[in-house]
Amino acid sequence: MNIRILLVLFLCCTVLLRSQSEDEKQLKAIYDMALTNGKAYDWLNYLSNQIGGRLSGSVQAQEAVEYTKRQMDVLGLDRVWLQPVMVPKWVRGTPEFAYIETKPGITTNVPICALGGSVATPDGGLKAKVVEVQSIEDLERLGREKIQGKLVFFNRPMDATIIRTFRAYSGCVFQRYGGAAAAAKYGALGVIVRSLSLKLDDYPHTGSMSYGDTPVEDRIPAAAISTNAAELLSTTLKLNPDIKFYFRQNCKQFPDVESYNVIGEIRGSEFPNEIMIVGGHLDSWDLGDGAHDDGAGVVQSMDVLRLIKASGYRPKRTIRAVLFMNEENGLRGANKYAEVAKAKKENHVFALESDAGGFTPRGFSLDCSDENFKQVEGWKTLFEPYLIHLFVRGGSGADVGPLKGENVVLAGLRPDSQRYFDHHHAATDTFQYVNKRELELGAATMASLVYLMDKYGIIQPKNIKG
Repeated sequence: MNIRILLVLFLCCTVLLRSQSEDEKQLKAIYDMALTNGKAYDWLNYLSNQIGGRLSGSVQAQEAVEYTKRQMDVLGLDRVWLQPVMVPKWVRGTPEFAYIETKPGITTNVPICALGGSVATPDGGLKAKVVEVQSIEDLERLGREKIQGKLVFFNRPMDATIIRTFRAYSGCVFQRYGGAAAAAKYGALGVIVRSLSLKLDDYPHTGSMSYGDTPVEDRIPAAAISTNAAELLSTTLKLNPDIKFYFRQNCKQFPDVESYNVIGEIRGSEFPNEIMIVGGHLDSWDLGDGAHDDGAGVVQSMDVLRLIKASGYRPKRTIRAVLFMNEENGLRGANKYAEVAKAKKENHVFALESDAGGFTPRGFSLDCSDENFKQVEGWKTLFEPYLIHLFVRGGSGADVGPLKGENVVLAGLRPDSQRYFDHHHAATDTFQYVNKRELELGAATMASLVYLMDKYGIIQPKNIKG
């Protein structure tokens, strides 16, 4: 009896070791191909330098749709198609202009940019005294008496003591997104927001904002100034509370236009109705060329399919690369994809997003059951040779979020984030700041997780109970 037990244990260990050896070889093949014959960097070069910033509804966004579809067409996938979606069309207009006026005729120009979705200033610009705040609660404390007829300056910096910079960003993004709607209730004429960056420089960072239910006639213009300009304005206000700030912008919101999600698919050999996706968002802001946010995620997702095919692995499940449109100012592409999937009763079991820049990959954050998290965590030793060590519970990504469900594992690639907000939504989000090797490591890391998820499958609740 004891011999039989030992024999069974020996056989189990042998199978496990053989499987682990196969996985190690497969991951090495994926990483080797990505680092010696990767395509992501070349694709990103074209997106960034030949097309440029890809604001939803723009000509450049349409060019990006056509380009990425062409590239996936030549990969020999089972299917490539465009999924129509209506998206907002907001246009920045001529470059914005701003200055601090300490005395009549004595001014200092400061870098400024309109926030995405903002209304324009009057044609001649807007000049008024300034009140500095750091929160919505500050507005409530000051009240209409001290705010009406002034510009509200939201000057809450990202918390430098928070190592995970996305958490620092989350702690102050409210001022950019909802600051104008909140300040308008107290009679403010406009809103100036400190750029969301940990770096002190002269580049303003744009980003989406919302007026909520504010009537159109009551909406006020909103703009971001650079971190250096925010420091200057705050210091100057302390020395002289009577200074004035001037800014001019002529941005405009147009009716929605049609655009597309771009989708490529490798059909599964055993469970074709179980769908796994990798994705990033094809649109970007217009100040830079969107290389990190999120050109990197787009080309990495495309390369995942190429690497899977080139490695000789035949997926059991259907694997899609989804290039979402309109993440930046509406999330229309993500919602449309989830809506169509639900209408078709598609069974999505796994979704991985890359939307944190093309920097050195560190690991993944996962939104899933305890059982599935333990399974992924069990693959940690396979990733450690590639310095991938971070496996944490947490958010996945905005574009895969609408697919959330009891039987779906959502994941986000987590690169090193310390430099990300230097470039996020700014004119410095350009191709020159993307490292080829780091970008390729990210693509290989994504492809490796997709391979493992496909090979071993998702642990379903019914299987746990049974």
